[in-house]
Amino acid sequence: MKKNIEIFVEKIKSAKSIVIAGHKNPDGDSVCSALALARLIELNFGVKPLCVYDGNFPDMLDNVPNRGAMHYFGNVKNVGHFDLAILVDYGTVVNIGGVMSMINSAEYVVEIDHHKNEEPVSDLCLNDTVAAATGEIIFKIAHDLKWVCDSIINDLIALSILTDTGFFKYARRGVPLCIMAQLVDDGVNIEQLSNLLNNKPRKAVLTEAAVASRAEFFFHGRVALATVEKSDYKKLDGRSDMILNLLGHIRGVEYIIMLKQQKDTQISVSLRSRANPVDGIATMLGGGGHMYAAGAVVRDTLENVRARVLELFRGEIK
Repeated sequence: MKKNIEIFVEKIKSAKSIVIAGHKNPDGDSVCSALALARLIELNFGVKPLCVYDGNFPDMLDNVPNRGAMHYFGNVKNVGHFDLAILVDYGTVVNIGGVMSMINSAEYVVEIDHHKNEEPVSDLCLNDTVAAATGEIIFKIAHDLKWVCDSIINDLIALSILTDTGFFKYARRGVPLCIMAQLVDDGVNIEQLSNLLNNKPRKAVLTEAAVASRAEFFFHGRVALATVEKSDYKKLDGRSDMILNLLGHIRGVEYIIMLKQQKDTQISVSLRSRANPVDGIATMLGGGGHMYAAGAVVRDTLENVRARVLELFRGEIK
């Protein structure tokens, strides 16, 4: 890793144009790790990277620091090619979306990720699948290299870790807690960051609550399945974490399946578990992710995807 970081630094030093992107329909880690890295590069190397995304940008993240530096890729015109492209928190190539054209235009591509990926698309990987968030990896790089940081960077790193660990509910190591303790000592206010995320439109919150109330339960109540049909999906902002959180409060539920009908024959599948790993099921659906939080996008009808997912769970649940 040390040698790869040295190469990474040299690529930044020689680059006059840099683009940073994460996965489509970005979450807190994807957005905040990209913005944190961009500001680190600007402060320490004097180059201002372009941060881009594809898909829906969550309303809850509209108030994060430096939000204005994150641009929808379709609104960016006449950028030409880039000397360096950095992919953060993308998982697999199918999650990149329309920004892939910008990545392909770059002379050199680096990825920083905490997802397992057997087929990386970059020239250089700075990946750590044990890390709780991509923001954790970026924090370590900046800390080890003694890069200049400021309160904006600290808040962004904190947000990436807080959102990807569910405010530490899913943290399985002490490292992110130690990082957060240092960030708090440096001035990060967790309560303020939590309140900053309370920014969803009323219709989105009410829709998520309604979807959760219609959930189905299988295998003696161990599996909860929520379905977001296309008419409801339009009321959301690409993220539906509240549905997962609500169902996770139910006694006896060990696994949660959420199906989102993005298009007639395009279904997003989100899987969560507090029992056994579900990343294998996600892989069989053409996706991936973490052991206990994974997903996929399947090109088929909602009915067919629902039947297939339940059948895969039937084979896994003992």
